Amino acid sequence: MSTQVEGSDGALDLMHRWLEQLAAVRGRAANTIGSYRRDVSGYLGFLNGHRGEPVGRTGLATVTPSEMRSWLASLRADGLSARSTARALSAVKSFHRWLAEAEGIEASAVLAARGPKVKPGLPRPISADAMQAVIDHAELQHPEPWIAARDTAVLTLLYACGLRISEALSLKQSDAPLPEMLRITGKGGKERLVPVLPVARAAVEDYRRRCPHAAGPGDALFLGARGGPLAPTMVQKLMANLRAQLGLPATATPHALRHSFATHLLEAGGDLRTIQTLLGHASLQSTQVYAGIDQARLMEIYDDARAKSRRQRG
Repeated sequence: MSTQVEGSDGALDLMHRWLEQLAAVRGRAANTIGSYRRDVSGYLGFLNGHRGEPVGRTGLATVTPSEMRSWLASLRADGLSARSTARALSAVKSFHRWLAEAEGIEASAVLAARGPKVKPGLPRPISADAMQAVIDHAELQHPEPWIAARDTAVLTLLYACGLRISEALSLKQSDAPLPEMLRITGKGGKERLVPVLPVARAAVEDYRRRCPHAAGPGDALFLGARGGPLAPTMVQKLMANLRAQLGLPATATPHALRHSFATHLLEAGGDLRTIQTLLGHASLQSTQVYAGIDQARLMEIYDDARAKSRRQRG
């Protein structure tokens, strides 16, 4: 396993300053900061172990191509996927770019390093019929009526508004009743406006009427059984139960509801730019994968039609 940085040395102090700037000036989300900290800390720990001494300012300026190759190889040896390895390299490069700009510490070998090729996979949406079954069966998963209503509201909101699970669970009591346009803070602290369909608003209001816990404006909108904030693991467990009951694939996760929102919107004639805005994607490239899904589905329909035609002729 990669050695983690312990104690305090020049490199670690610089990493903390970089992370503080990302959080304070660039408004990066806490989850993003945490990921950067783990990745860069592991990288610095590797350099410490590789060189047999703590890495300071001078050490950061003298990282060699060989050391970069060894570090990347150690990540793969630890069982890290190509995607996670590429993410770690991206974090390290971001750290070194900041070092060059803020501290004048250049390390060309780091910025020139090439990570593993990551083949972008197509998101796996849930079909419209299966999606309706998911919503219909959500209320049957718990004997307590208010929890059943909560589960239905959460899944309806994820699908109807295309939200990430973290975005839905970060909503506060003060956000309800949900407005026609909901302001969502997504990755990197970026805000976007998302239209709220009446069915989603009604589901949330049904849950709120049934919820027995008193909550203030600053408390979480979605509450757990004991009145605290609802944990993401509970939503994941809910979808796992629904997958088993409905015979859905393992890819039918809470995040798949967001994919389904985008795919079904595209199939209904929505344009990529609008979907990009609704999903909060920083670039259109991230949204274009849904065009790939749509194209793949059209080819399936085409192939099925050809096969049917051949059978009829035969």
